[in-house]
Amino acid sequence: MSGSDNPYGGGTYGGQMTGSAQFGGAAQAAAPAGGYIKDTSTAAFAADVIDESRRQPVLVDFWAPWCGPCKQLTPVLEKVVNEAQGRVKLVKLNIDDHPAIPGQMGIQSIPAVVAFVDGRPVDGFMGAVPETQLRQFIDKVAGPAGSDQAAEIEAALGEADGLLANGDVQTAAQLYGAVLQADPENAKAAAGMMRCLIELGDIARASQMLQSLPPELAGDPAVQAVAKKLEQFEEARKLGDPAALEHQLSLDPDDHAARMKLAKIRNAEGKREEAAEHLLMIMRKDREFEEDGARRQLLEFFEAWGAKDPATIAARRRMSSILFS
Repeated sequence: MSGSDNPYGGGTYGGQMTGSAQFGGAAQAAAPAGGYIKDTSTAAFAADVIDESRRQPVLVDFWAPWCGPCKQLTPVLEKVVNEAQGRVKLVKLNIDDHPAIPGQMGIQSIPAVVAFVDGRPVDGFMGAVPETQLRQFIDKVAGPAGSDQAAEIEAALGEADGLLANGDVQTAAQLYGAVLQADPENAKAAAGMMRCLIELGDIARASQMLQSLPPELAGDPAVQAVAKKLEQFEEARKLGDPAALEHQLSLDPDDHAARMKLAKIRNAEGKREEAAEHLLMIMRKDREFEEDGARRQLLEFFEAWGAKDPATIAARRRMSSILFS
């Protein structure tokens, strides 16, 4: 999926789109205003309509340039879809350029609008209908505005968190971006998008997004946790070359200062178990180093990782055995 085709995106902060990331080597940018509407083709129909309709309802507008009623319907349909704020997406197919799909679906008169949900057509209408009828049609296929949005957002965030935890950064970022489209001030989604950027190694973009958040979002605990992680990356960047530190430890395993630096770097790289191991090794050998600095650093890691993180649980158990042995 190219950046221009990406139907997902984050909110806008500081006058620029902030929900972009690198997926499979291609830049994925947040959808601009009007990102709920796109043109499609025979080749792209499956991705733009079938696959996308599994995330939210997709309306397909079958039209042609010579069709007078199409010219009446299209601007009103686009207006209503944009006002729906992501409850539905609109995909337009020029039947002159791409006759195969309408032929397969038996479209014999245009304009024709067909609603797809969960990968299949569920409803539709023909002709240039009035705006009130268009709104009723969207409510019918997507549910009344605001009825289940909060629950849907929470479900999407939960799913995105799970995907990110399992390493599916691309899909997680798409879900966080979809939430930010529906609710640009959602702190959990903003934090999630920044976490995806961090996982992808785009620290600069994550920092840029953090700096552009409004104060009420920047102070949210979820965002603050990301800010702490970014601080750790910045600190790790200043600590030196990890390969050089590894070499130094091979020469002198008791160089606790080098080991402490390496622990911070490994944590910033996401290698939590390795980071904890270095700190636990310092604790076993010298509890007095930097006034019990290894233990204090490990506690900071626990706070950043979260109490339920497997690395926290395992390292806390081992730390207890050192402290109370």
